[in-house]
Amino acid sequence: MTTVDRDMERRWDVFHRWQPYGLLGVGAVLSVPTAELMPSTAERVAVAVLVVVALALQLWWGRAVRTHRGPDSTSAAYYTARWAIGFVLTWLNPLFAFYVSTGYFDVNERIPDQRWRRVGLVACSVPVAGAQAGGLPFHGGAGWLLFVGLLVANNVLLTLVAHFYELEESLSRARAESITELEGANAALHQALDENAALHAQLLVQAREAGIADERRRLAAEIHDTLAQGLTGIIAQLQVVANTPDPAVARTHVDRASDLARHSLGEARRSVQNLAPVALARDGLPRALRKTIDQWAERTGVRAEFILTGAAEHLHAEVSATLLRITQEALANVSKHADASRVVATLSFMGDEVTLDVRDDGRGFDPMAVPGRTGTGGFGLDGMRARAARMAGSLTVEAEPGYGTAVSARVPLVCHDR
Repeated sequence: MTTVDRDMERRWDVFHRWQPYGLLGVGAVLSVPTAELMPSTAERVAVAVLVVVALALQLWWGRAVRTHRGPDSTSAAYYTARWAIGFVLTWLNPLFAFYVSTGYFDVNERIPDQRWRRVGLVACSVPVAGAQAGGLPFHGGAGWLLFVGLLVANNVLLTLVAHFYELEESLSRARAESITELEGANAALHQALDENAALHAQLLVQAREAGIADERRRLAAEIHDTLAQGLTGIIAQLQVVANTPDPAVARTHVDRASDLARHSLGEARRSVQNLAPVALARDGLPRALRKTIDQWAERTGVRAEFILTGAAEHLHAEVSATLLRITQEALANVSKHADASRVVATLSFMGDEVTLDVRDDGRGFDPMAVPGRTGTGGFGLDGMRARAARMAGSLTVEAEPGYGTAVSARVPLVCHDR
């Protein structure tokens, strides 16, 4: 129930409590200057007595209504007694019809059954119509005809008023039900908002944790592809220096080791800053791959060849970096495990995808028997697969002991934003 409804109900309670007193007082006051309507002393005494009885009835009901909110049998008995007193008073003086009209206002609150409510309204209209016709009893047929006409007119009006009252009650109930439903929907909405807020906070925590884990994996892979491979190359160059008596050869390998150290340091810094690899800073992917393969061949002494097929396009930085890192990892695996004499890397632009194939003629291996990570902590094939998967691509490995290895990566062709 809304505040407006509660305020309206409170006002109706005040009206129902005091209007019988007011209308009885109106009838009593108007009966004084119209005493000629009551010519005998007995009639005047009867009016005075009935007014006192009516007042006593109202005082009694004022206390009884506290425990009989009704409608019930007690309130119906009160309604009947009040009508009877009002009918007699109106018979003695038509101006007491004001008091009888009290029954029009509280019939729904006093009589429990709908059919008896209609009877109560008709009963109240009888003395009111009689007062309008000049007062009961009538002397002559014209008075009775006028009374009947007024009685019909009063009941037609009462029927219309009752009909509109019922419509208003129906609308009030519908409005109350709508308000209740809206309150329920509002409560459910608040609950859903609270749940969504909690879920949002949970998702933020999970997204943060996922971001941290993804950044750790990225740094681990970058360190593996830069520092680990660079240090491996430096160690290999220093081993040559340690085993050669020729100062010129030693100097050459020391210079290579220094270049590798500087290159690895730069790559490490770029990895931390999540920048593109140094090889891609100024060149496109085909040129960067050619330089990387030539440098690897010079450093390892293995004959290597780079082949480009299709019309080269300027790829997105992430796609280029992914394919370059996969190439570096594949070459590192060749130098560490394959004992190969020749390597061929092929970059192919084919419609909506790019493929990278790195083949060697080394000793090969059994792909099903190789763990994802090497004993030295490398990321190996799983690392390359993870890089391809991050670009919505895939990586396959074809190998057989004694027949070399072929690594093939396929990623969507995503051009650089211009």
